[in-house]
Amino acid sequence: MSESDTTRTSTALCVPVVLHMVCGKIGAGKSTLTKRLTTEPKTVLISEDDWLARLYPNEIHAIADYVRCAGRLRDAMAGHIEALLAAGTSVVLDFPSNTVKTRAWARSVFEKAGAAHCLHYLDVPDEVCKARLRARNLSGEHPFETTDEEFDQITAHFVAPSAEEGYNVVRHG
Repeated sequence: MSESDTTRTSTALCVPVVLHMVCGKIGAGKSTLTKRLTTEPKTVLISEDDWLARLYPNEIHAIADYVRCAGRLRDAMAGHIEALLAAGTSVVLDFPSNTVKTRAWARSVFEKAGAAHCLHYLDVPDEVCKARLRARNLSGEHPFETTDEEFDQITAHFVAPSAEEGYNVVRHG
């Protein structure tokens, strides 16, 4: 394989190195899907929620806090994710690619690494997402709780991927 190839390949498995991204509203099942995707060989999961909970414990109380901290995390992680991809490791990125801007950030990472990509779009109705969130909140297993009101505020910023953006989209219902 020459350096000019745009998709790096794992020499051990002869499969493309892929950046898996997820797009879907809160409670759509993004984290559940990302855990399933990491069963492929030479694939690692990077979870925004895990990193945010560890780096900013008790600091994220409002949407503005999340936006600030998540932006810092993306800035810090971009080079690391790019290096993993360039080294032949696929990455499942459990960071919401829910806006044109966040998807553009992920695009810059996989393009710099010369890796393939897959945008998994979880198209789930709001009421299903809210019911899942309520159950998740009650379980206490997730580092962050989200109210119905916060769901509505966050969902107002959600932008489903469009064909014009040019991503390889896999739709999950």
